[in-house]
Order: sequence, then C-alpha cells, then structure tokens
Amino acid sequence: MPLAALLGVMHTLSFAPNHWWWLQILSLAGLAALAERAPRLRDAAWVGYAFGLGWFLSGIWWLYISMHVYGDMPAWMAALAVLLFSGYLALHPALAAWAWQWLTRGRRGGQWAGAASALTFGAAWAVTEWLRGTVWTGFPWINGGYAHTDGPLAGYAPLVGVYGIVLIAAALAGLLCVAAERRLPWLAGIAAAIVLVAGWPLHGIAWTQPVGRPISVRLLQGNVPQDVKFQQTGIERSLALYTKLVTEKPAQLVVTPETAFPIMIQEMPQEIALALRTYADTTGSSILFGAASEDSRVDYTNSVFGIGPDFHGVYRYNKHHLVPFGEFIPFGFHWFVNMMNMPLGDFRRGQRVQPPMTVASQRVAPNICYEDLFGEEIAASLRHADHPATMLANVTNLAWFGDTIALDQHLQISRMRALETGRPMLRATNTGATAVIRPDGTVQARLPAFTLGTLQADVQGMQGLTPFVRAGNTPALGVSLLVLLVVLARRRRAAAH
Repeated sequence: MPLAALLGVMHTLSFAPNHWWWLQILSLAGLAALAERAPRLRDAAWVGYAFGLGWFLSGIWWLYISMHVYGDMPAWMAALAVLLFSGYLALHPALAAWAWQWLTRGRRGGQWAGAASALTFGAAWAVTEWLRGTVWTGFPWINGGYAHTDGPLAGYAPLVGVYGIVLIAAALAGLLCVAAERRLPWLAGIAAAIVLVAGWPLHGIAWTQPVGRPISVRLLQGNVPQDVKFQQTGIERSLALYTKLVTEKPAQLVVTPETAFPIMIQEMPQEIALALRTYADTTGSSILFGAASEDSRVDYTNSVFGIGPDFHGVYRYNKHHLVPFGEFIPFGFHWFVNMMNMPLGDFRRGQRVQPPMTVASQRVAPNICYEDLFGEEIAASLRHADHPATMLANVTNLAWFGDTIALDQHLQISRMRALETGRPMLRATNTGATAVIRPDGTVQARLPAFTLGTLQADVQGMQGLTPFVRAGNTPALGVSLLVLLVVLARRRRAAAH
C-alpha cells in the first residue's frame, strides 16, 4: 500500500507546475502492475484506493487553506475534511483497479489478450474519471488528461477532449505494464508509436479559423487579500481599486476577476456606475466585471456584467455550475457551512447555454471560477449557440487557496479548454494566474502571481467547431463503455463454459 500511495504522489507531480506528462503514464503503469499482482479483488481495490489517497492528498491539500486560514475552521477539522474528501475521491481509482482485475482475471495470457487487458484498464480508468467529474455535480480537478496539456497527447484534445486523453494515456500505461510483465517489447513499441507518431502531427492541425480583427484586451489583477476582501475596508479598497484600474486607459475589452466589486450589483455606488459607463461611452471600450446580484431576498447569483458600445443596456452572465458548500449547500450540511467564516449561501443557477457578449467583431463567452473544469458544458454552450463565441473568458478568485499549486493547476485546466475548443481563453484573476491563452493551449502572456497589475494583449478570435465541441464526451465514453461491455460479455461467456 505505501508503494501505491507513493505512485499517487508521483501522479500529482505530473501536473502543473511541473508538466511532466510522461510521469502520469509511468505512475499509472506502476498502479496497473500493483493491481495486476493483487491476489484478490479487494486487494486490487485497496491498491487503487491507496493510489488515490496519495494522489488527492498531495494534489488538493490547498483546500485546507480555504477552510482553516480564511474560513476560521479549526485546524483539526479542516485537515479531517480534506482527508475525508480525498478519501471519497480515492474511491474512483479503487473502482477502476477493482473493475480491471475482475474483468480480466485469468484472461491476460498471450499477446493480443495482453493488449486487450491494457485497453480494458484504459477504459475502466476513463469511466471512473468521468464519474468523478459528474456525480454530485462533479470534481474533475487534476483529471489525468490535464497532465498532457503539454506533450504529444495534447493533439488529441480537439478530437476527443480530456476524457479521451485519459483513455489513451491509461491504455498506454496498461500497455507498458503488460509489456514489462510479459517481456513483450513490441507492445512497448506500439505505445511509443501512438505517442510520438500520432500525437505530434495532430497538434499541428488548425481545427478552427481566425474571424474578424484581433481586439485589444486588458485583464485586471487586483491582488486583494482574501482575509479583507469581504470586510468593509476590503470592500472599499476593491471598489476604488477596480474603478481606477478599469478606467485608467482604453482597450476594446477590459475584464475584471470574479466578484471584483464585492457587493451586490444593486448596491453599486452611483458614482462608480457613472464612472464605468462614462469610460465605456467616451473610449468605446467594453467592460466585463464580476459582482453578485440580489434579484430578490432569496434570489442570488454569482454573475459577470458587461457594458459597452456594441449593445444596449447591461450584458449579464449568471454562473451555471455552482460550487458545493460555497454557492449551494447540500441537504444536511448547513452545520458544516456555519463553522466557516465565509460569505457562503444558496445561489440560483444560470442557464446552461447563455449568449456571449459582443465586442467589436468578436463574441466573448464568460465562465466563472471552476466552471472551466467542465469541458463538456463549455462545448455544449458553443455547440447549441445560434452564434457561437469566438473567445472564452474565465474570471476567478483563487485567493482562497493562497500561494499554492492550485493557481498553476487551474491555469493548466484553462489551457485544456482552449485546446478542446480551438479558441483563445482570457483569464482575469484576483491573485493569479492572470493570462491570455492561445487556441493551441500555449500561454501568450501572463502576469506574475500575487502582484497588482494589468495584462494587455491583442487577441484573435476563432470560428468553427472542433470535433470535440461537436460530439462532446460521447466518443470517449462510448468507446470506453463498449470496451468494458465486450470484455464483460466475453467473461460471462467463458464462465458459462
């Protein structure tokens, strides 16, 4: 079990800020080898569980900071909460290891049986990762596919998305395991060919095309400390700071972080609202700014509002995928929320598909906080839109998690969304990582974390739909489920004889 947990920690090291994509495959190959050698099904499950604990405790430990440092939760309780949550997430790799052992036990001899066994491991891993990202609203943070935002498998992102990459990477890990266990070097050769020959050329294909003229963009990073952000002094500081940052120079689009104005939009001081409107009217600039809204005494939304010369009135995007405990409280857990000194509560969801904001010749689709973890939802918003967005914009506030790997992990997630959709991603954050990401997933420009600043860039919008946007997760999940069903049918047929 300690070795499996260590492999889980190695799995975490494959993600940002290290970007060691090859380590993700090797650590999974190690897990596959341990699970294969497990004498009983429950032993295979425990191996997967230990791997998951090492993975998640080392990968999302920063949740402790939000609960203890900023939420005033007792240290022991915050640590226990992280342990329990990691324990829940670890059930998914445990299920994958158990399923692989159960489906392929006694049927791994021979060359082609070994290859089929490896593919079964990839399918089981992909399905359980999808379950982790879907059940109970989902938490797909540090999904294995994100480790391949850099590297040869990145070329598959516009085709099959992050879950398709998970399937491919886990199958390659299974092949390496089988090749090592059975001394079948040709299997390792196939794995290398898939990675090196197929992946790199795909990365060079332009699935989307430029449209319109590039627009000038300014992304604001206020670096407001989280411990004062929602205190009266912090509110006053934020209002003055972001009013100044927005209006200090023109750009075709100015974007603030999530809740940059930490008040209800209905409480916006008249002089600030007038300053923003005057700036937009006199400079021809469009503004996307974050604020909450209180549409009634029981109707709150986490929103992005927009004003500009290309439309009348005020643009509005309401967050659709809400954060459990932060923006909605699961039944029976109000006691847990009451222990934290945070502005938490029940918010109303926005519509799944909301129109983008028009800025000059471009259409900008905002998403808030960790909404960009859910690639299928972003793909669906493009697929079902009458006029799909030409660029994406993520506004977030990761100050809750301090100066930790969470900032680089979230940037890596945004890069995957750019790859999947073939569109640039703008990131405006409170403390980092504020960045402009190209459609190929590379970072065009980035501000240093935990600094006050403005990131200015010219950004080209893109049109067209990638294969992933058109089909979503259906191909990756369909192949994975088909593999599992075929193997299950063969297992039952063999048992009958």
